[in-house]
Amino acid sequence: MKPPQSRGGAGGGGSCGGALGRRAFAALLSAAVIALALVCLFYGTAFGPTLRSGRHPRLPLQLRFQAQTLPADLALSSLPVRELSAIALCMRVMVRYFDSLTGSLCACVLVGVQVCDARYSELIPCLDRGLHYQLRLRLNLSLMEHYERHCPPARRRLNCLIPPPSGYRVPIRWPRSRNEVWKANIPHTHLASEKSDQRWMVVNGDKINFPGGGTHFHTGADKYIVHLAQMLNFPNGKLNNGGNIRTVLDVGCGVASFGAYLLPLDIITMSLAPNDVHENQIQFALERGIPSTLGVLGTRRLPYPSRSFELAHCSRCRIDWLQRDGILLLEVDRVLRPGGYFVYSSPEAYAMDPINRNIWRRMSDLARRMCWQIASKEDQTVIWVKPLTNGCYMERAPGTLPPMCDRNDDPDAAWNVPMKACLTPYSERVHRVKSSKLLPWPQRLTAPPPRLEELRISSNNFSEDNEIWHSRVIQYWKLMKSEIQKDSFRNIMDMNANLGGFAASLMKKDVWVMNVVPFTESGKLKIIYDRGLVGTIHNWCESFSTYPRTYDLLHSWLLFSEIEKQGCSVEDLLIEMDRILRPHGYAIIRDKVAVINYIKKLLPALRWDDWSSEAKPKKDAPSSSDERILIVRKKLWDKTL
Repeated sequence: MKPPQSRGGAGGGGSCGGALGRRAFAALLSAAVIALALVCLFYGTAFGPTLRSGRHPRLPLQLRFQAQTLPADLALSSLPVRELSAIALCMRVMVRYFDSLTGSLCACVLVGVQVCDARYSELIPCLDRGLHYQLRLRLNLSLMEHYERHCPPARRRLNCLIPPPSGYRVPIRWPRSRNEVWKANIPHTHLASEKSDQRWMVVNGDKINFPGGGTHFHTGADKYIVHLAQMLNFPNGKLNNGGNIRTVLDVGCGVASFGAYLLPLDIITMSLAPNDVHENQIQFALERGIPSTLGVLGTRRLPYPSRSFELAHCSRCRIDWLQRDGILLLEVDRVLRPGGYFVYSSPEAYAMDPINRNIWRRMSDLARRMCWQIASKEDQTVIWVKPLTNGCYMERAPGTLPPMCDRNDDPDAAWNVPMKACLTPYSERVHRVKSSKLLPWPQRLTAPPPRLEELRISSNNFSEDNEIWHSRVIQYWKLMKSEIQKDSFRNIMDMNANLGGFAASLMKKDVWVMNVVPFTESGKLKIIYDRGLVGTIHNWCESFSTYPRTYDLLHSWLLFSEIEKQGCSVEDLLIEMDRILRPHGYAIIRDKVAVINYIKKLLPALRWDDWSSEAKPKKDAPSSSDERILIVRKKLWDKTL
């Protein structure tokens, strides 16, 4: 049933209506609304995070009272109030009473969101080390816990719009961006001087150039990649091995030049690095348009299912692989496919001094006990290969360390799951067929992967999902046709990716997609990786692990409805989307009519009213008659506006 239309005016003086005999009661309730709003205005930003040296300056919300009908599934009574942030609370402070004529709700409506101080232009809320001091977290630095996610509680969220840095410009478009970005967009040049001999990056006037060098490959990642292919005797000197190597994990990736130069080979790399002393390396990678993410091998599993990557790469990644009984190398083993490769380019592999020789002997012994074999070793690089079956595991002597993981352990569980110092055995099916049974790229993109049966999804349903998303993407692009250019998008995020159908439908476009699978449906991420796509697991009640202004397009299908069911805030999610969306970037929101109507009222406050389009979606199997499509474009603004 459609909610009744509000009879109140659009201005600040709209009344809440009601029977004449209840005017006194209405006046009392209106006074209560005003009182609560004043409390919200006064205390709202006290719930935001604080600086190490003191509290943030207050960030007052701009509110007005308006008679308005709010969708039933956004009602305050459905939410645990203690979990709402200041913005969400202010937007939901309301007095509900039934108007005998309209059934409208008297609500506090947001008309503006304050802009954060410029010092927060690069804020990553769940990777904010200042928060560690504020919350007095006791973190083990030797285990890299300070680089792991620690999210602010609702009362400490910074509920304001993250401003761009001074002089920010619309990013250079791909493919030029692989080699150059605007210096004003990431005004950090310390890596250029620190790594000048390694050709990571070079400051050139108002731009920063990327020659393609790295700590280990000073002469260029392209030559280094050819050398790796030659070490493995792959056909034509190409590391993709005829499409059999498609997904790669690069740990300690620097500015992701290794991943950048794998793209022409149709290899997509999840370039991973923490927000450490080289704190802007992933920010540079994303500005360049290279798939990458913030993360660390610490105490928790990486947010990827087992058997996700054909190859893992560490080029002087400064990781102590021997610590805690080899737990970090065992985590790499968990995410490698049967027969997957671990490429290790580091002084330990070639240096002859006593310290490095000792590390090499111990690491070789660990790899042997893990049943890894050396596929090739030349100069400064060694490449190990993981076994195809459980045969070697079963032949190990009793008591050999590391032990095999318990059979009850779920190797695909990867959201806030502690790492375990054990070897993950293959399933009976993988052991029997001696591989993942994946087709080469690009055939694997649309072929039903074998692990579908683990989710009880039929091949027919998988193929139907592909067709549905192909049709949906066509409709999206038609709606944006008058506004976008061929190179408008490079970094795209599907916030509720399901089986990856949205990303698969974009393969003919020069883009890459971060497929985000909600932690409640984490099993679907292995299907996405088996298709040759990349992604991660996430809980959208929390902030995402990326820098501000890193994505050109965000796609959300029924995500707002889902997080409401979890008791989380629509408003907080919108502000988080604004944080990670680039100026002039687009958001495609496909959700229930009531949710779309509510979000539309917030667009001016978010400065997302540069351009918008709304449409009724074409009917397909997963959709309902209650869905709408809203496409919006974010304005380019600065702190002074």
